[in-house]
Amino acid sequence: MPVYFDNNATTRLDPRVLEAMLPYLSGPYGNASSLHRFGRVARDAVETARAQIAALVGAQPGEVIWTSGGTEANNLAIKGVTDHATPSRVLYGVTEHPAVMETAESLKARGWDVEPIAVSHDGVILWDEFAAQLRLAPVKLVALMRANNETGVIQDVSDAATLVHGARAWLHVDAVQAAGKMPLDFSELGCDLMSLSSHKIYGPKGIGALIVSSEVELSPLHHGGAQERGLRGGTENVAAIVGFGVAADLAAQELVERSAHALALRERLEAGLREISGIEIFGAAAPQRLANTLQFALHGYDGEALLMQLDRKGIAVSSGSACASGRGEPSHVLIGMGIAPDVAKGAIRVSFGKDNTEAEVAQFLSALQAVAQSR
Repeated sequence: MPVYFDNNATTRLDPRVLEAMLPYLSGPYGNASSLHRFGRVARDAVETARAQIAALVGAQPGEVIWTSGGTEANNLAIKGVTDHATPSRVLYGVTEHPAVMETAESLKARGWDVEPIAVSHDGVILWDEFAAQLRLAPVKLVALMRANNETGVIQDVSDAATLVHGARAWLHVDAVQAAGKMPLDFSELGCDLMSLSSHKIYGPKGIGALIVSSEVELSPLHHGGAQERGLRGGTENVAAIVGFGVAADLAAQELVERSAHALALRERLEAGLREISGIEIFGAAAPQRLANTLQFALHGYDGEALLMQLDRKGIAVSSGSACASGRGEPSHVLIGMGIAPDVAKGAIRVSFGKDNTEAEVAQFLSALQAVAQSR
C-alpha cells in the first residue's frame, strides 16, 4: 500500500471538514458582505469560523484576518508592518520558511536593513547573539517561526518576545507548522502577529489567517474592499473559511491524541534509523521538536535521488520544504544550522499525520534499509 509521509507539505482533507463545507458549495451562496438574509447566513458562517480559529490559538476573534494561506499571511505581516514605517531594521531567523525569508529580503529594495538571526547546530536561536543584535540599532520587526517545517525544532518565542519588546519592536511568529500539533496561545506567547494555514491541519487549500494584535498598525497588501477591517479586500471564500474553522475545531479537540500518536511513530522511526549505518538526524539534540517531524540524511546519497527511490517503492517523503523543492540546492535551513552542504543535500524529511500507522513506519524502514544496503 502507498505510504504518505509528507504531511508538513499538505494534509488530506478530513472527511468531516468536507462534509461541513459542502452546503456552502452548493447551498447558501450569498455574499458575506451583503445585508440581506442570504448574506447574513454567509456572514454567520464566516464569523463562526473566525471564532474557531481564535480558540485554537488563544486569540480574540477580532484579531483573525483571513488570507489565502500561510504565504500571504507572512507577506501581509512583514510588508504590512513596514509599508508605512521609516526604514530601519528587520530581523528574521536564518531557518525561516522562504515565505518569511524572501519577503523580508525584498524589503532591501525599499531601503530596509534586513539581517538573519543565527541558530546553533541544533537549530535553536543563539540567544546571547540575538540579544546583542537587537541592541545594535533600532529594529521595527522580528520574524521567528514557532516550529521549523523541515527539522521540527521549536523556538522559545516567549523569551524572544521579551527581548523584542524590550527593543520596542514587533514580533511576528510563523505558526503554520505548529498549529494543531502543539498548544498555542497568542497572548501568552507575547507575539504581535501570527500566521496560520488551513491545509496543514486537514482543512482545504487556499485559505489561511493572520492573527494581528489590535496594537499593531498594518497596511493592506491590496486595495478594493472593506473586508477584514480593510486589511484584505475581496469577497470571502465562505466554503473554505468554514472548512478551516471546522479543521481548527477538530485540531483543538484532538490535539493530545494526535500529538501522542505522532510522537510514538517518530520515536519508532528514530530508533530504526539509528540501526542503519550512515544516518544523521538533524536537530535531534534540540530541547523541543514537533512530535510529527524528523529530518535525516543517509550519507552518500543525494536527498532527491533517495526520495525518488522511495517513491518507486510507494513511499512519499520530502527532501525539505515543498515551497523550495526542485531547486537542486541544499536546504537553507540545514546550511543555517552549520551542516556541511554535501550532507545537507542528502536530507530527507518525514512528517507524520493522524492517519499514519506503525506498520507504515516499518515499511519505510525496510525500504530505506534496502536502499542503504545497495550502496
